[in-house]
Amino acid sequence: MKDSYKQSLKWSFFISFVTLILSSGFTIASTAVLAGVNFAIGMLVVFFIIIIGVFFDMLGLAAASGEEKPYHAMAAERINGAKHAIQIVRNADKFSNFCNDVIGDIAGIVSGTATAGVVLSLVFEFGYGKDSFHYSFLAVLFTAIVAAMTVGGKAIGKTFAINNSMMIILKVGKFFYFIEKNFHITIFSGVKNGKRKVRGKNGIK
Repeated sequence: MKDSYKQSLKWSFFISFVTLILSSGFTIASTAVLAGVNFAIGMLVVFFIIIIGVFFDMLGLAAASGEEKPYHAMAAERINGAKHAIQIVRNADKFSNFCNDVIGDIAGIVSGTATAGVVLSLVFEFGYGKDSFHYSFLAVLFTAIVAAMTVGGKAIGKTFAINNSMMIILKVGKFFYFIEKNFHITIFSGVKNGKRKVRGKNGIK
């Protein structure tokens, strides 16, 4: 129990630090891209951020709803990425935490902030002030549109993830395999929540 608590605590500190770095990077990048652009390009950037959030939310749910068994058969057939897919499913809590809570939430926050910036630039472009009715109306309108697109997109993504979790995780496993083979970076390693061999008096049970 103590070991699991320590692992959970270490992961919490690690993922909090990663969130701090990624959220800073997302905010700086989006601010730099949106600086001086017109309304149409600004909204395209916002929609792109929404797509990122929906995509990672789908990956997280696919991992959480996936099962190991199909990938064991694939691994036996030496299909690239199958072993990595097994590790993703075994570490579904961490994988979904990163995809849903880190990337998904950051994308939601950044898209909201970016929307406010785009609306503000549009209002100023037409010569209205931040305290005007036009700003309030457009801010509410576009915030509602972005929220609706985010929720609707995630609803579609969740349905797709549940119905195609095996294919999605295998694709991610192949991506992890590519990273490990070409850049020698291992995302997940070791065994977690898997079947362990127990050695008894007369050998392995």
